[in-house]
Amino acid sequence: MSGALLVLGASGTVGRAVVDAAVEAGRAVIAVARGCSGLKALETRHPAADLTLLRASVSNDRGAVKLVAQLKRLGRPIDGVVVALKGGSDRGRVLDDGIDALHRRIDEDVAPHIAAARQLLPWLAEQSSGLRYVVIGGPGSTTPWAGYGHRSVAAAALRMLVRVLHEEALATGVRVQLLDVAAPACTDLNAAHACPQWPRVRAIGERAVALATAPRGVNVAPVVEFEPARRPSPRAATSRDPDIADARVLLESLTSHLPKDFDR
Repeated sequence: MSGALLVLGASGTVGRAVVDAAVEAGRAVIAVARGCSGLKALETRHPAADLTLLRASVSNDRGAVKLVAQLKRLGRPIDGVVVALKGGSDRGRVLDDGIDALHRRIDEDVAPHIAAARQLLPWLAEQSSGLRYVVIGGPGSTTPWAGYGHRSVAAAALRMLVRVLHEEALATGVRVQLLDVAAPACTDLNAAHACPQWPRVRAIGERAVALATAPRGVNVAPVVEFEPARRPSPRAATSRDPDIADARVLLESLTSHLPKDFDR
């Protein structure tokens, strides 16, 4: 049986992009999500793909243990892992909101990653050496995101968590990495008001799949900064450009009746 890419949070915006990229690359996918509707949508989206759907949650240790049990019963080798868990979207300043708001962000944005890693990494280490485990992080991990103080703290905590997991998992043979995306993802839904520097969610998915399925046996950095494709810099206009040539012809026709020594 061929190996598959395991995607956690597969029904979220970024998770769907990861599944899309993997399927387009011809890879088998095991998609994990909490809700049936999101998984069903993936099945409808990719009717001919080698796609296995698992309903599971890694919000706590108990859920992560159940997920590993499901994967063991499935019996399919894992070629790589992408963790695209969706964090909270609430706004607010740390100085304005109570401590409960920060607790909630840590519980929802960081704790599930701990639960997943504690159960998945030992099991993955039993399968093969050099397997890649890629976590996708969001804005605010290095620079505070204005208006999203609690999310910035949680993003920074996740960045450090992945660095710790990277070091702790080295001896097991599993390579843990963070794909750190410093800006919100541009999607079809928010494209109308998205900033120019926001990366396309499709590009994030493609980069995550590339990291998770990269050749084994090479050293990997604990954190990989996502860099959107650079737009080509504007080229200096030349006399051969049609617009420039047309403008010069027009200028000559408008000024042909003027004396040659007329200061234009």
